[in-house]
Parts: sequence; C-alpha cells; structure tokens
Amino acid sequence: MSYQLYGIDPALIERVKFKLRNPAIKERLIMLLQSVTKADLQNRLKVTQLIGIASGILGENLTNFQANQILEFILSQKIDPSNTFHLIKLWTMFR
Repeated sequence: MSYQLYGIDPALIERVKFKLRNPAIKERLIMLLQSVTKADLQNRLKVTQLIGIASGILGENLTNFQANQILEFILSQKIDPSNTFHLIKLWTMFR
C-alpha cells in the first residue's frame, strides 16, 4: 500500500473505512468534497482545511504529525477528481 510509505497507520485507514459505512457520515464527506478541484488538491492550505473538516466529520482526532503525513500523501498523488483513472487508482489503494 503506498499510503504506508508515507507512514500513515493502517489502523487509522481501517477505522475510517468502517466509519464510512455509515450513510450519514459518507454523505457529509461527499458534500464536502463535491466541489473540490485538482488545483484545490495541490494547495497545501486548502488540503489542510479539508483534512481538518473531514477528521471532525469522522470523529478522528489527528495529531499534527498524522495530519502532515496525510497532507504529504495527498499532495504527492496529484489527484484529479475529474479523472476516472485517478479515482480508480485511489479506490484500489484503499479497498
């Protein structure tokens, strides 16, 4: 898993995946990310804000170190939300 190369704890990923099975939480995250663009996902400040809001929605208290690991992971992936290939790549990474 490439997220593990960034030091992201697999237990955190499993907790988040479990919480996303709740339709209400999943819908809130979808609404949060609905208008996100590729430029937003390359902007450190915007991604930091999104991580903070998403962790609040999920009820996960992230340390600064964990948030920074997730930030570096997101920035390095160069995700384009309008590119289906990028979304499939992310989906396979976390399934």
